[in-house]
Amino acid sequence: MKCRFSLSYRDLEEMVRMRGARVDRSTLQRWVIKFVPLIDEAVRKKKRPVGGSWRMDETYVKLNGKWIYLYRAVDRYGDTVDFFLSEHRDKSAAFSFFRKAITENNIPKKVVIDKSGSNKAALDAINTELDQDHTIQIFQNKYLNNRVEQDHRFIKKRLKPMLSFKCLKAAAITIAGIENIRMIQKGQVIGAKNHLSTFENFVMLMAE
Repeated sequence: MKCRFSLSYRDLEEMVRMRGARVDRSTLQRWVIKFVPLIDEAVRKKKRPVGGSWRMDETYVKLNGKWIYLYRAVDRYGDTVDFFLSEHRDKSAAFSFFRKAITENNIPKKVVIDKSGSNKAALDAINTELDQDHTIQIFQNKYLNNRVEQDHRFIKKRLKPMLSFKCLKAAAITIAGIENIRMIQKGQVIGAKNHLSTFENFVMLMAE
């Protein structure tokens, strides 16, 4: 099956209006798959360090009419820690998320999760790899996870107008682009200016 992106006409119309150009869907899809990985790399290089207290949770994304899982974490201030898309919701997927998040950021002092047994098992496995002075404190309380659940809303708002993704690669690349823009909006990228719009900050940061 050909891997393609599911983009809403609303997004296309917005781009046409902003740039004064006519762009068809296939062209925009090629731009996304080519440039988002480069944008993600640039944003990660300039991303400010996050706090040592994380809130982690997963939300749902539709792939070929079925639900897959987007693992996400924010720190206590609401800054994005990391994200990871998986077809499965289990210990292995959660472990991959935490491994990625720790590699890209740092070892957190504590992580707040819901009552998910797979997330707890993944953190326990991570802790076995760490020395005693750096093990992660694990707190399981769904009411303490409101911050990350609320932060899901921005991602879901952007995904809602889209049709179901047709392949995991398309979904992962598109979501990475949305998450990058969200981090710029939050002021998480070094060099971003508060008085500039998200688009202006994006242009400035990508030009460096």
